[in-house]
Amino acid sequence: MAQVEMNRSVQTRPWFRQITPAQWQALLASSLGWMLDAMDVMLYSMVLVYLMSDLHMDKSMGGFLATLTLLSSALGGLIFGILADKFGRTRSLMISIIVYSVFTALCGFSQTVTQLAILRTFLGLGMGGEWVAGAALITESWPAEHRGKAMGIVQGSWAIGYALAAVVSGLLIPLFGWRGVFFFGIVPALVTFLIRKGTKEPEIWEARKNTRSDTEKEGSVIKIFDRKVVRWTILGSALSICAQFGYWGLFTWIPSYLATSVSQGGAGLSIVKQTGWIVIMQVGAWLGYVAFGLLADKIGRKATFILFFGLAAILVPFYGFTHDATRLLLLGPLVAFFGSGYFSGFGAVLAELFPTSIRATGQGFCYNFGRALAATAPFIVGTLAKSMGLGAAFSITAISFGIAAILVILFLPETKGRELT
Repeated sequence: MAQVEMNRSVQTRPWFRQITPAQWQALLASSLGWMLDAMDVMLYSMVLVYLMSDLHMDKSMGGFLATLTLLSSALGGLIFGILADKFGRTRSLMISIIVYSVFTALCGFSQTVTQLAILRTFLGLGMGGEWVAGAALITESWPAEHRGKAMGIVQGSWAIGYALAAVVSGLLIPLFGWRGVFFFGIVPALVTFLIRKGTKEPEIWEARKNTRSDTEKEGSVIKIFDRKVVRWTILGSALSICAQFGYWGLFTWIPSYLATSVSQGGAGLSIVKQTGWIVIMQVGAWLGYVAFGLLADKIGRKATFILFFGLAAILVPFYGFTHDATRLLLLGPLVAFFGSGYFSGFGAVLAELFPTSIRATGQGFCYNFGRALAATAPFIVGTLAKSMGLGAAFSITAISFGIAAILVILFLPETKGRELT
């Protein structure tokens, strides 16, 4: 009876007071890692106009290098997912941060397109690994009723990192050029000391590690194609393809779109205005990430996905065919809100579809297999832009968002409140 009263007392407190210090620490570690991952990855988009000029690249090659990074990130997600299931979420998270930090900084030494391509490939391994390790850490550490909120906060840190990349570029490009921007990318490596010092492995993973037999295979890729879970592997991968094609096809090129002259189909903004427009846009993205998490815990994962994918598909064409700076400023936060916020649902939903023994592997495979196929988006948009302009080329991403909404309607089960096993 006393235990029942205690549980009732806990549930009546505000949700943020129900979270333990260890759970907050896990959230901090994952959020910082993801925020700085975003900053390092998006630095490329911020300096792409200058890279194309200095290294003599056209838009197709600029898009191809972004595609190359996404392809390697897919491999990184699979590798680090297996490592996270075998050796722990926290260890995998730290190593992934070090990898993407070091190789971002090394990009600043590139003298040729080939050198830059090789370094961006290694950077991608860490980029893909960070998401899967951080997602597994959060979804296993936080209670089911607040899992969506936690992933919303973590995903929201991507918007902060994107905006930080714009600010860093705006400050450093006039002083040190694009090389100085990349050198700043080493900063995230310092975060690993914070993670190592205070972040514990989730109890459910520790319990699984201590009780499994020597013959059990943790993190086996084969097991995510078992007949019991293969439908979730296929669905998760398909949703990831559509969601990430839309995101990377759009947001890789938006900084270049804003900086490109009006005569070439862009908005023709100065570096100062470009920075401001992107920061404001990412405020909208942050609100979208957080709102998705809150809504997913309130009305369910399925309805929230449909809302965000559907409105993203509608808003993107309006943004792409707008060249007026004021209208872009007003539309930008809305496009980012719905065109980014849905990522908050992936970590929670995939965690709720896969068991603990293969959770990080399943999350890593679906999210990053999707990223591998969606990696063609920057290249496709860049290629189309040569004939129709960047704004018009963005319309292809709207189709991808629309397909994602249809997949959710037809195939995704509601997993709100599901306890992990």
